[in-house]
Amino acid sequence: MRKCKALFLVAVLVICCMATACGKEDKKDGLIKIGVVNNPPSESGYREANVKDMETVFSKENGYELKTFYSKVNDEQLQAAKGFITDGVDYLLISAAETTGWDDVFKKAKEAGVKVYIFDRKIAVDESLYEAAVVSDMAKEGETAVNWLLSQNLDEYKVIHIQGAMGSDAQVGRTGALDAQFASGKMKKVVQQTAAWDEAEAKKIVETVINSGEDFNVIYAENDGMAKGAVAALDEAGITHGVNGKVVVIGFDCNKWALRELLAGKWNYDGQCSPFQAKIISDLIKSGKAPTQKLIINEEKGFDAKTITENDINTYGLGD
Repeated sequence: MRKCKALFLVAVLVICCMATACGKEDKKDGLIKIGVVNNPPSESGYREANVKDMETVFSKENGYELKTFYSKVNDEQLQAAKGFITDGVDYLLISAAETTGWDDVFKKAKEAGVKVYIFDRKIAVDESLYEAAVVSDMAKEGETAVNWLLSQNLDEYKVIHIQGAMGSDAQVGRTGALDAQFASGKMKKVVQQTAAWDEAEAKKIVETVINSGEDFNVIYAENDGMAKGAVAALDEAGITHGVNGKVVVIGFDCNKWALRELLAGKWNYDGQCSPFQAKIISDLIKSGKAPTQKLIINEEKGFDAKTITENDINTYGLGD
């Protein structure tokens, strides 16, 4: 009996030593566990650059263990975020498909000691529930674009408004300034419809307006891909666009190929949306200190076909 008890104690001691060794190995590993919930790279050129930036900065070489989940469906994002919390990540980084519905996730993260950073776009939650929001000012992007449009002093503004995914911060912000013009009567809303960031859907929207025979002279598309689809419909119908054309074309995101359309005079304006938030967040994490401000805004520009340069394209353009 004494022999069995001794063997049992030895076994317990071995297990404890193994657990201690494993714990030391984990601690020695020293990787910071990051869970990123984001929209998929296929969404747009902007998102492709954003995803690449996150995966490059939060790499093992930089001291991180990265887990990612990509979806344009808010409910799927919510479930993934809860899964990362259960997995015990140290930090949860979120670019939400929709601005609402996140309160429960943020509260669960706080209870679990998981620190949350919002990136790219705002989320409607109490600021006490997250470390900081490193985002674009989407409303300012819309205001800058609409102010530029007003500065063109067109005789009239008959606008095809192609919206992004409804409820997203980018859609809400870029729509707001234009809605204000529709409400004031300074601009006429020919059609306002979502293409959910999709080029083909944007093309269909413009084709429908063309086929209806209703007149228009502005296309305000909330990302470059949708502007590209809209222009394809104009080209097929033989409708001129861009500098000295019948239709003013506005896009957002500043992909290099889109800025080249400006340089060629085929588009008129492109609003910048910077996808590079990862290094800012990484620097905050590695500082070991709480951020001194909750809202960190990426400064952004707007580009006019009449003034854009090759250097602008090389400096600010996304992709190849």
